[in-house]
Amino acid sequence: EVLFRDLRLVMRANQWTCLLGSSGIGKSTVLRLIAGLPTHVKLDGVIKSDDQLSISNRVSYMAQNDLLLPWASVSDNISLGSKLRGRKYSLEKKLKIIKKVGLKNHKEKYPFQLSGGQRQRTALARTLMENTPIVLLDEPFGSLDSNTREEMIDLTFKSLTGKTVLFVTHDPHEASRLSE
Repeated sequence: EVLFRDLRLVMRANQWTCLLGSSGIGKSTVLRLIAGLPTHVKLDGVIKSDDQLSISNRVSYMAQNDLLLPWASVSDNISLGSKLRGRKYSLEKKLKIIKKVGLKNHKEKYPFQLSGGQRQRTALARTLMENTPIVLLDEPFGSLDSNTREEMIDLTFKSLTGKTVLFVTHDPHEASRLSE
C-alpha cells in the first residue's frame, strides 16, 4: 500500500510549515521519516536540505506522547538530549525554560506526579532545550487545557522564532495561527 506518491514537501528555512489533516493519513509518519526515526513504512525517495548537509543531526522532535523517562525528574528529562550525547548544557538556560513553561515548582517531581498538561509542558521544554535549527512538532498542544494551550502556543512560537518548524495538528485554528 502506498502512503504517498510523488510527494514533494518544501519547508522554508526559518518559517513554520504545517501539516493539517485527519488522523491516520501519515502526518506523524512524515515527521518520523524526516527525523530519521524508525517507521512502519519504506521510504522510496530522499529527504534532503538545500545545503546538502545531513538533516538528522540538526533536528529535534516532539512526539504526540511525552516520552518522559519515569525514573527521571522533570529537570533531568528536560536535559536528557544533552546528557545522552555527552554534551554540556547551560543550567541557566534550563532553569529559564522551566520557568517559562510554568514548571518551576515541579522541576524535582517525577512524571507520575504530574498532570497530563504538566507532562506535555515538560516534553515541550525538552524540545526547546535542544536548540536545533529544525524542529518537528507532532501535536504538541493536544493534551493542554485551553488557557495553558494559548500560553504554550505563544511561548513556543516566540521560542522558535528563526527556526525551521514543521508542525502537525488537527486544529485549523492552530494551523492558521502558527504556519506561514
